[in-house]
Amino acid sequence: MAETIHELSASSGRRVFGVGVLSFLGLLLLRMGLMGGGPGLLDLVVLAMGVIALVAAWIMYRATMRSIILTEEALVDSEGVVLARLDDILTVDRGTFAFKPSNGFLIRTTKGGPRLWQPGLYWRFGRRIGVGGITRAAEAKLMADLITVKLAERAAEEAGA
Repeated sequence: MAETIHELSASSGRRVFGVGVLSFLGLLLLRMGLMGGGPGLLDLVVLAMGVIALVAAWIMYRATMRSIILTEEALVDSEGVVLARLDDILTVDRGTFAFKPSNGFLIRTTKGGPRLWQPGLYWRFGRRIGVGGITRAAEAKLMADLITVKLAERAAEEAGA
């Protein structure tokens, strides 16, 4: 594997808070559904929503064990899933009005890939990749800046060649 330039992982405090809020919501909905009081169908819907919230909390807990690694060749997660090769990245957007995760950034690529979603860490839909969520803002900003520098170096090499 290539040398690691930077690694971005979930903030432990944000991770505990995010998983805790989803778990609390799930338990609250389960309690409401079990207490009854409404029509039987409505209780079943509330129970289903409670189960879905608990499953989402479990998925977020598992997803935020991963980290995102920037190497000389690509942006990958700690499980080896390639999010984007550096040669395929067009732009990095950290703007306030960009459709990006909180404390993160948006990457646009030349090639689309399969849809991926690791709640709190990253998502990929087509040619767009959102990185961040419950990561530290300073670390995400550093990673975005490092990718931007790599893109500038690539453009300078292409212009000089």
